[in-house]
Amino acid sequence: MSVFEQIDRILLTAAVVLVLVAGLLLLVRIWRGPSMLDRAISLDVIAALIIAGLGAKSAVALDSFYFPIMLVLAFLGFTGSVGIARFIAVRDRPAVTVPSRAQGQGQGTDETKEGPQ
Repeated sequence: MSVFEQIDRILLTAAVVLVLVAGLLLLVRIWRGPSMLDRAISLDVIAALIIAGLGAKSAVALDSFYFPIMLVLAFLGFTGSVGIARFIAVRDRPAVTVPSRAQGQGQGTDETKEGPQ
């Protein structure tokens, strides 16, 4: 085994170890996350870590079999993140005060309604 192959193996092993440590830390964030947004972001990053792990496996095996799988996982992670962001945006929408007119007297009362759905 040449020096370059040894360096390549060491770097790939270090990358796999870092992906595993990051995955464990993200599991802790999902478990203890104070808000729903923290948990959602952690799940998105775990999808990215799975993609990175598959990329490292492809590099170790010198096989391109996992590239379409990585592409599908990236698409699913993106659409999941957009869906969660839309859900949180609708849930956290501030209330809008809309003035209403009383009949005949011109005195208005304010009603509080949610923004457009």
